[in-house]
Amino acid sequence: MSATTDRLSHVEIDDTGLPVPTPEIDQERKVAIFDLLEDNSFAFPLIEGRQAPSGPYHLNLSIRERRLVFAIKTESGAEVVEFHLSLSPFRQVVKDYFQICAAYFDAVKHLPPSQIEAIDMGRRGIHDEGSRVLQERLEGKVIVDTATARRLFTLICVLHFKG
Repeated sequence: MSATTDRLSHVEIDDTGLPVPTPEIDQERKVAIFDLLEDNSFAFPLIEGRQAPSGPYHLNLSIRERRLVFAIKTESGAEVVEFHLSLSPFRQVVKDYFQICAAYFDAVKHLPPSQIEAIDMGRRGIHDEGSRVLQERLEGKVIVDTATARRLFTLICVLHFKG
């Protein structure tokens, strides 16, 4: 496979049954999807000696029965794979991420740039931790680089939003 096919060309979030996102959460989602589609690495390992159909791929992310669902198709609509991941490994890091994001959004309104920068560094650290957890959970299913994992983690956070 070439680098031009080892990527996502479309990402959709199925937020059926989820609360309406705040403007900040909606903006995070839009930015993450835009950045993800601009630059990502999304490939499949050989499974049982077989190669997955060539990409680029369409990804639908959702939560069903308290599990994170990755439904992946080719651009022509052929199903590639659907897999479900437990949300448990993400719960604490998502909770921490939401808390620090709330502090960041509040800081932007009230604090000087040096304090905002300190909070943002913490936010990036938690985001990095979430992307590492995601890469571990995807091992053997999908190969993503760190930047792609970071953007996908943002989308997982959006799906965790409770209103």
